[in-house]
Amino acid sequence: MPELPEIASRAREMNAELTHKTITAVEVLQPKSLNMELPLFQAALAGARIDEVTYRGKWIFTRTNQGWLLLNLGMGGEILLVTRASLPEKHRLVVDFSDGHCLSVNFWWFGYVHYVNLDSLHTHEMTAKLGPNATDVSLDDLMAMIQGRRTRLKSFLLDQSNLAGIGNAYIHDILFLARLHPMRTLDTLSPAEIEQLHFGIQNGLLPSLNKNGAFYEITIYGEKGGFSMDDVLIGYREKQPCPCCNTPIQKIRTGSTSSFICPSCQPL
Repeated sequence: MPELPEIASRAREMNAELTHKTITAVEVLQPKSLNMELPLFQAALAGARIDEVTYRGKWIFTRTNQGWLLLNLGMGGEILLVTRASLPEKHRLVVDFSDGHCLSVNFWWFGYVHYVNLDSLHTHEMTAKLGPNATDVSLDDLMAMIQGRRTRLKSFLLDQSNLAGIGNAYIHDILFLARLHPMRTLDTLSPAEIEQLHFGIQNGLLPSLNKNGAFYEITIYGEKGGFSMDDVLIGYREKQPCPCCNTPIQKIRTGSTSSFICPSCQPL
């Protein structure tokens, strides 16, 4: 599933390539991904000029002069800048532009494509409840969020209403960099440990963002992301040595999910 480094990279690429383009038509092969009837969706975007592409967590926000086009890839997929002549076989949505290019979007499953009026973004239930992008949160912000709460650390980080963009791909290295066990509760964290957590969030996400995301996702140009398994510290490296102390990495159950930890560097 694409997370903040991948979505931020796609938004950055789309903003560079699509700003000022005019939408001439929208083809949707998966109408269930829409938040309105297909003819209304198509009419709302026909002739729209793209002003800016941004992101929040795992959502891409495309602002046009006629409203917002919101995109969520769900469990995964591809966004490609192509032409009709080079359109990939698998696609769920095609946005045609007046210059002959088009944006091809494919979901593996559970994707969303929503339209929202310019002044109604705050009413869009699925994005209005999102917290700030995880990499935009300052240390002071993080301390304020944590104060007075007793949630388990991993649950807090994965809750998109707290911090948007962290998922199961990056959380293992985030917590390792912070030297914190995923089952710690927020009320047990000292100010120094919260500072470590802030460091872990930044340094667990930004290296991938700087390389256009993970190697298993592709850019809008069809190129693989540059963040490889060689860049992963402990995530999905069960029984391999910890890069700091050589203790074998353990895979443990943390609620309904699994976590990869170094039991020496991240004691409970």
